Amino acid sequence: MLLDVVEIQKILPHRFPFLLVDRVVSIEPSKSIEAYKNVTIGEQVFQGHFPEHPIYPGVMIIEGMAQAGGVLAFKSMSEDDQEDTQDKVVYFMSIDKAKFRSPIKPGDKLVYKLNVIKHKGTIWVLDGKAYVDDKVVAQAELKAMIVDK
Repeated sequence: MLLDVVEIQKILPHRFPFLLVDRVVSIEPSKSIEAYKNVTIGEQVFQGHFPEHPIYPGVMIIEGMAQAGGVLAFKSMSEDDQEDTQDKVVYFMSIDKAKFRSPIKPGDKLVYKLNVIKHKGTIWVLDGKAYVDDKVVAQAELKAMIVDK
């Protein structure tokens, strides 16, 4: 299942400059998702992180993984429940085992790959990894819950 940014915006409440998923490449509902963000020098965060040596912040990488996980959670709901996504939001409850392996720079294609570790009711536990050129650059275990707005 391929989702472009217009379809992603129908699912996630995030908007520029905080929408951190450009495209979803594949989804296997209740199992996994692969999505990506093209990191460009035009990102506002590079004005302060760091102007002379632009590095994409680790917290933004984790947030991008979290947003991809939110798309996976919503797309794993039944079709009837997916119609109600306007009234729902994903809250992240914890981020564990976070590791940052390599810096991300403008021009990198940041690929998010998440797999479901556990799903019970509205609670999701996901194993997330971020890649650049097939190399793991960051990873974390994310726990989230779908709630009413």
